[in-house]
This record gives sequence, C-alpha cells and structure tokens, in this order.
Amino acid sequence: MSQENVDLYYRAVDAIDRHDLSALLALMDDEVDAVPRIVATEGGLHGHEGIRRWWEEWFATFPDYSIEVVEARGVGDVVIASLRTGGHGASSDLLLEELIWQASRWRQRKCVWWQVFETRAKALEAVGLSEQDAHADS
Repeated sequence: MSQENVDLYYRAVDAIDRHDLSALLALMDDEVDAVPRIVATEGGLHGHEGIRRWWEEWFATFPDYSIEVVEARGVGDVVIASLRTGGHGASSDLLLEELIWQASRWRQRKCVWWQVFETRAKALEAVGLSEQDAHADS
C-alpha cells in the first residue's frame, strides 16, 4: 500500500507542477484537509473548494511556481516527502525558493490530509512516526 501511495503522491505533485487543478483534485478526497505553512494560523483548508481556491491564488501570485520531489517515502497510509519549490512573484522579481517537508495521509487512493513543515522531524512527529519507522516501510 505504501508504494501505491507514493506513486499517487508523485501524481499529485506532477499535477501541481503542471498547474492542473482538475488532475490534483481527482486525487483528493472530497473532505480533504490541508495545511500549507502560510495558512496554518488560519486553520488550514478544507475540501475541494478550499484546495482549488488556495492553488488558484498561489499560482496567481507565483505564476511559474514549480515543485521537485527530492525524496518521498511511504509508511502505511502516510507519505513523507522533501520538496524543493520555487517561483517568481507575478508583480515583482521576488524569487521564492524553499526546501520543505510534507506529510500526507492516503485512504482508498485519495489524499485525505496533507501539511507542510519546516523539518523532517516535525513532519514525522505530526504523523506519529520516528526516523526508524520512516525507513522501515519504504
């Protein structure tokens, strides 16, 4: 199951990288909960409408936004990934480049939850895994 979830995760990242929200939402549960770092203080996003609105606004702000998966590991229904992201601001030359960690949970071939973290340790902690757990099932 974990390798299937990793494969689905790569498909979701590819959809984001192509700015294809229909393909992304096809991989999201109708009641998906998501917490990008920038909206964590606002309580996150819920459902397809929340995800669509978030990405439409993000792509308007960073029209050339792209994601590269550095590493992705599956453990049961969880995928932990390191991502290199980047893009330029639409109304400026501001360059956004980050190395982030993301944890996601998958059920019945759909993402039901994802959250972005500053470190691998925080991503693992959020899903109740240790470093040892993260290497056991990949």
